[in-house]
Amino acid sequence: MFRNVLGKTFRFLGYTVQYGCIAHCAFEYLGGIVVCSGPSMEPTIQNSDIVFSENLSRHLYCIRKGDIVIVKSPNDPKSNICKRVIGLEGDKVCTSNPSDFLKSHSYVPKGHVWLEGDNLRNSTDSRCYGPVPYGLIRGRICFKVSLMLSSNCTCQKR
Repeated sequence: MFRNVLGKTFRFLGYTVQYGCIAHCAFEYLGGIVVCSGPSMEPTIQNSDIVFSENLSRHLYCIRKGDIVIVKSPNDPKSNICKRVIGLEGDKVCTSNPSDFLKSHSYVPKGHVWLEGDNLRNSTDSRCYGPVPYGLIRGRICFKVSLMLSSNCTCQKR
């Protein structure tokens, strides 16, 4: 009896560890659902929009200019940020704010990317903290999930 219970317990633990490893690999390498917050990517991504982020691009070094990425924040490693890739290593980028009269430029160093929010006037991005190491990229946004939730939805018969 005791062996039977012990055997079932170890079998259950073995399956739990296996499925935990599979789930970890899926979220680490394939991707996942992300809820975006803040105004920095408006109008492209609104506050509380739900997006799908795929992670293979970062592992295969397939991130391109114009991609929207999820990145570990350089200022707060416990949080993620959502920004658009403006420049890759070796690119010349404008490092000044849109309202500045004199524009300054810089080159993105090797192993880094230049990130900016679409809402330039309300975004903390590479113009504040400089180029971001490629290793901080967590994933690339593939698409926005659109939920049709409306309390005043009316159906009409035809």
